[in-house]
Amino acid sequence: MTSRAQWNAAMPPVPAPALTHDALVVVPGIMGSELVDSADGDVLWGLSHPRWLAEAWLSRSGLASLHVTEAERAGVRGSVRASRLLRFPTWIPFLGGVEPYTRLVEDARAVAAHPRALRTFPYDWRLPVQTNARLLAREARRHLEEWRAHPAHAEARRQAVDEREARLVFVAHSMGGLVTYAALALGGDSELAADTRGVLTLGTPFQGAVDAACILNGVQGAPVPLPHRKLAALAATMPGVHDLLPRHLCLEEGAEVRRLTSADVAALGGDKDLDADAEAFRQKLLAQPLPRHRQLVGIQQRTAESMTLVDGVVRPAEYSFRTHTDGELIRDRHGAPRRYPVRGDGTVHRASASLIPSSVPLALQHGTLASGKAARLAIVDFLLEEDPLGPDQADGALGIQVPDYVVPGAEWQVEITGTDDPSGVECTLSALDGDGWSRDGSPYADGDDLLRVDLRVPRPGLYRLTVTAPYSPTTLTQLVFAGPDGAADDL
Repeated sequence: MTSRAQWNAAMPPVPAPALTHDALVVVPGIMGSELVDSADGDVLWGLSHPRWLAEAWLSRSGLASLHVTEAERAGVRGSVRASRLLRFPTWIPFLGGVEPYTRLVEDARAVAAHPRALRTFPYDWRLPVQTNARLLAREARRHLEEWRAHPAHAEARRQAVDEREARLVFVAHSMGGLVTYAALALGGDSELAADTRGVLTLGTPFQGAVDAACILNGVQGAPVPLPHRKLAALAATMPGVHDLLPRHLCLEEGAEVRRLTSADVAALGGDKDLDADAEAFRQKLLAQPLPRHRQLVGIQQRTAESMTLVDGVVRPAEYSFRTHTDGELIRDRHGAPRRYPVRGDGTVHRASASLIPSSVPLALQHGTLASGKAARLAIVDFLLEEDPLGPDQADGALGIQVPDYVVPGAEWQVEITGTDDPSGVECTLSALDGDGWSRDGSPYADGDDLLRVDLRVPRPGLYRLTVTAPYSPTTLTQLVFAGPDGAADDL
């Protein structure tokens, strides 16, 4: 009879878990860091309670403490500090829902050689990207040196193929990609890029986003809901939002297309001085390479790609323009600029998120690029690899278009693009206030390659929309905020 010792000896060894011994840094996007008052510790942005979200966007005084002061613009800072990454779902006018980074951080921690090998970088997203980049450069250097000196690093290093010292690996969402790019290129640490094994960006607007112009323009034109006007007034003071303005050929004027100028930014509701600073910074940044870069880009989501500006009112459009190699616009046979629908992640169009030719395309919304399962699998793969970057990965082609703001009791629609067959497509809307309210929608065909779903919500609050299909490898989600009609009190 076989003894336990003989049985154990006959068993094959347990495979070692896949781990990286590198120093990992997670950098969130705009509004992805919790902000607190430095004096009393009160949370200014990022609470979980549904009443806080309503207070923030639907009251006159909500978020007033986040306006960037003249002293802060002059460099006197410290009254507001970033305490940690966003931990709860939230909603931002024009940008839609933002999911927390909890799952991404958990996945990264699971493949890190030790918990001390992972660091998150919350930052004050109101301030210039370049300001936060200098802070990140210092924090990344400190993190790398501390991890290299940790006893667990020596053990983990012995398991590496070449037994090299740990290097930095950055995972950066949205604006966080610009902060990381600037930290490596302009952050003041000349050796930081050489000590970096790789940078993964998710939906980073390297050429900006038309939605940033829409945010600044929210106080002008036709009546808009109070949250949009509040964000516009806030954004006009924020260098960080001006860093996200579109820098590509995006302003359509009859038979011509050009880039935004600082005068245009002032006309649409922004600050021309903040824009001039942002433009000078962007030109300096894009002249530098981003080392060992891989990019995840959202695809197939209807996205603002260009715009017109008439009497100070922005009208976004879902198409882009291209040029020949000599820089001249591509035109049709009538001489009009040819329009090319590119799409993207619902906020950043694909061309803007593509700093390099090769990319990993994912049919996800901007706010879920850092939390969707397909994205997280790609992130873990990147953290564990050391081989040359591979080819693009195929992905599903479903997209969703969700209203930016809805009114309780009023019917509204979701558009599902990429199919006109409702078979197997499931759509669920769930309240996030903890009472368990949930409704399934019934998709129906409405034109070529398009489905619609009619929905209502019973009361103000934050809701999550989820769309799945058996042939799509990704689950599409978006957050929806419900509040009073747009005819609210003035600011």
